Amino acid sequence: MIEIVSKNNIAEVLPLIRAYQEFYNVANISDSKNEEFFSQFSESNPAGCQFLYRDNGVVVGFATVYFSYASSITSKVAVLNDLFTVSNIRGQGVGRKLVEHCHQFASENNASRLQWVTAPDNEVAQKLYDSIGANKSNWNIYTYNT
Repeated sequence: MIEIVSKNNIAEVLPLIRAYQEFYNVANISDSKNEEFFSQFSESNPAGCQFLYRDNGVVVGFATVYFSYASSITSKVAVLNDLFTVSNIRGQGVGRKLVEHCHQFASENNASRLQWVTAPDNEVAQKLYDSIGANKSNWNIYTYNT
């Protein structure tokens, strides 16, 4: 079951956010900073929303969508910035359901597309993305820290 993350259930998704950050080797992970940051993305925030997936009462996955704009297509776009499922349920359709839910959310919020990036070595995620018919980009991603 997919739910919007709110103040009522954010404590349940924080361990998964930490695991996601550990997967991507984030330094200096802070649960309190995560709680403060992710608490702002709820149903009422036009900047984005976070969703969790609950299986038999246990949170086993989450996804976060932020909104931005693309000048090249002069449209609002949705960015699937985070997608994570616990390792023991991968391959069971939870990630797919979260992506499909985020795609619907993007559409309902007038975004022209849902877009995301993943690490080149994250073959499990790429297998999912290839199976849903998403288009793989050949753009290079750059970051410039401030």
